Amino acid sequence: MIQAKHDLLAALGEAIQEISPGATLAAAFESPKQASHGDFACTAAMQLAKPLKKNPRELAQALIDALNAKPAFQTWVAAMEIAGPGFINIRLKDAAKQAVVSEVLGAAEAFGQQPANERHVMVEFVSANPTGPLHVGHARQAALGDALCSLFKTQGSDVTREFYYNDAGVQIATLANSTQCRLKGLKPGDAGWPESAYNGDYIQDIADAFLAKKTVVADDRQFTASGDIEDLDSIRQFAVAYLRHEQDLDLQAFGLKFDSYFLESSLYSSGRVEDTVAKLIANGKTFEEGGALWLRTTDYGDDKDRVMRKSEGGYTYFVPDVAYHIDKFQRGYSKCINVQGSDHHGTIARVRGGLQAADVGIPQGFPDYILHKMVTVMKGGEEVKISKRAGSYVTLRDLIDWTSRDAVRFFLIGRKADTEFIFDVDLALKQNDENPVFYVQYAHARICSVIRNWVARGGDESTLKSADLSLLSAPTEAALMLKLADYPRMLSSAAESLAPHDVAFYLRDLAGSYHSYYAAERVLDQAPELSQARVALLAATRQVLRNALTVLGVSAPEVMSREVANESTENA
Repeated sequence: MIQAKHDLLAALGEAIQEISPGATLAAAFESPKQASHGDFACTAAMQLAKPLKKNPRELAQALIDALNAKPAFQTWVAAMEIAGPGFINIRLKDAAKQAVVSEVLGAAEAFGQQPANERHVMVEFVSANPTGPLHVGHARQAALGDALCSLFKTQGSDVTREFYYNDAGVQIATLANSTQCRLKGLKPGDAGWPESAYNGDYIQDIADAFLAKKTVVADDRQFTASGDIEDLDSIRQFAVAYLRHEQDLDLQAFGLKFDSYFLESSLYSSGRVEDTVAKLIANGKTFEEGGALWLRTTDYGDDKDRVMRKSEGGYTYFVPDVAYHIDKFQRGYSKCINVQGSDHHGTIARVRGGLQAADVGIPQGFPDYILHKMVTVMKGGEEVKISKRAGSYVTLRDLIDWTSRDAVRFFLIGRKADTEFIFDVDLALKQNDENPVFYVQYAHARICSVIRNWVARGGDESTLKSADLSLLSAPTEAALMLKLADYPRMLSSAAESLAPHDVAFYLRDLAGSYHSYYAAERVLDQAPELSQARVALLAATRQVLRNALTVLGVSAPEVMSREVANESTENA
């Protein structure tokens, strides 16, 4: 069906040019809101009506006449009809829908993927300073960012996952001082315990390891503690390495590995911050007032100009951000996406303004942003706010320990990033259709069970590519095949819109189509040719479920507890 749709779109494009020479309208199909209206809908007639000053229904008829003359429409389309103000509803021949089964089985894990191209994409996400464990906000970033990277890979892009963090500054100084206080025997609540100190139990863990002169190894650094409680620099370096190692363990538990780590301190040590400031001054985009250096960000859509260098001499936090993104662009990344919390909204205009003011060839709108809302965690009907380990928040490791990696990933991707989200631990543990990840995984496991039973009765999976697909004519089969055929379009649309949640939505819809089919049609105990065709459809559905789950970093189990209980009588 993928080839059929490609042929039909090309023919539609030709017909549009015949009706309106020079029209810039792209050929496109929509999915009708009701299955009874057909398989595809076309709105081209309504879009052309105004510029052509013609009645849209008359244009629709002219388009239908032109399309009926096209070989692709003669091959793949059963009927077309005009509806409403000028919609064209298109009903495909069964063969067009059935073709997707062979296409999926032939492409396997590559189904839906585009050929490799020269596009270099960087996604920066998590980017937590090494001052404590990763919290649920970082967890949402991890889920969104990793899925987005996988999406871009399906579209043929070369993708880099980057983790950016500040290894110096006030927060790191607070970490070092907090650890030193623990080393000196102080704890939260004691007289002399700093009000700004970090209170989590993990600070004591760092202090104990420091006294033991341990060596810690993280993805980007290694450090051995001196054991000297007066050596604040050693404490600082050890604490940073210790927590980077802890973050690595969090990310390993999540099944995520970054390709590169970038230190904010390197922007200063390499001179990139000073070079960026010099460019902005030389380009006449700055001014001095009140002893501070300002950037004219209002020239680029910001609501007010921003301080770059404070009167006491230090740079504000967006200045290294500008230098960092110049560095990204100069490393050859034509598209960069930052996944950050919604509290970063105010930085977008000033960073983009600074990049334009630097005038180094960076296009407007660079970089892209996905801003996510925070997560509320519920357990036992009550909100969970405190983790003993972290001291004041629920950690990524807490979520994984309470549920599973699969549940955390699927749940945190399963809503639009800019919406509030409640992570219900009790729901994530349910083994029923209320739990969306279980619902999808169970569809995959149930299909595996049916295919195992078919093989046990003498079926041979190697014969599925030669199955007589013309036997797949039931309405639920048609609906399932149309959903399979929509997978490549969904992937490209999700990548273009920076919408990894679309993959989770698609999975729930595909699982629903499968469950409806399973309830309506028997697969086994049919004529051998019909059983073989239906097993081929199930095998294609299993493949697409697995492919989409892989994009989200979620497993596709072949056996699940409820499915085991049903296997002996599975769709007999």
